[in-house]
Amino acid sequence: MLPFDIAAVQNIALTEELKQDAELQKVHADLLHRDPYGQRFASVLRDTIDQLLNGEVTGRYDWATLYKTERTHAGTLVEINLQREFQFTDGKAMDYRIADIEVDCKYSQSFGGWMIPPEAKGHLCLLVWANDYESRWSAGLFRVRDEWLNQGSNRDAKLTVKALHRDKIMWLWRDADLPENVLLHMDPADRDAVFAPSSGQQRLNELFRRAQKRRISRNVVRTVAQQKDYMKRVRGNGGSRSALKSEGILIMGDYDSHRSVARQLDLPVPREGEFISVRVAKRRARRLDAPYVMLDEQAWVIADSEDVPEMAPSLPTHTK
Repeated sequence: MLPFDIAAVQNIALTEELKQDAELQKVHADLLHRDPYGQRFASVLRDTIDQLLNGEVTGRYDWATLYKTERTHAGTLVEINLQREFQFTDGKAMDYRIADIEVDCKYSQSFGGWMIPPEAKGHLCLLVWANDYESRWSAGLFRVRDEWLNQGSNRDAKLTVKALHRDKIMWLWRDADLPENVLLHMDPADRDAVFAPSSGQQRLNELFRRAQKRRISRNVVRTVAQQKDYMKRVRGNGGSRSALKSEGILIMGDYDSHRSVARQLDLPVPREGEFISVRVAKRRARRLDAPYVMLDEQAWVIADSEDVPEMAPSLPTHTK
């Protein structure tokens, strides 16, 4: 299953201006070749937001808690991190050269809020939007023309795209899924319970108890633990895996063997740097139709409210 509805992007009717813009078409094709499903792009945006929040040091998980200067810096970080990920060549007049064509990059957390400088007129802009509250993002290409812009009234004379002319944006990915900020979207009572303990290990244990069946990123772990050795706090030998085993909770990581367990239980599969927790129970007669996995020579299913907690099985040996 794709991380978003690619058909919704591909089926958008192109305006004549988009069809006839050979440079725009060339850059569009180049970017889709590099990242057909937008997964690399989405990861950059997720990582950039997390970089700004700096949860390991600050404990923050909410965009609203950023200082104004930090929010202003977001666009620059998106530009830098996209260039690092995709190895775009430096542009002479604009930020990048993609497919040997000058392209500027503009990010906004508010859809349509891209601030385009006067020097970008005539050039292509890569317009990027991401919203952590909606867990959505978009990116598209736009040819900067005077008649398609609201004229700037601020000190820098920066311009915005007229709402009427947003159909001149050739979308690469539109309303795609942004990897979830689990802490932001948790039930407030559960989130308060996660952050209540003074111990980083106890906070992590509570996170994996309360955020089951959801992908939990390494950054969420880092934000909750607020410790340099945060990964050690997840593993066995004293970490959350061993602490929660008596409650029947498994914590799967991004190892192939763990991903296989998640698939067999019909759970979201952990991507690189992610975890997923779930309480399991031995398969019994009333649950014969449930997805199951064989562990420790026993069939296990996802536990329901009728299942009494029991010792969880061991996960398979780590393999990549």
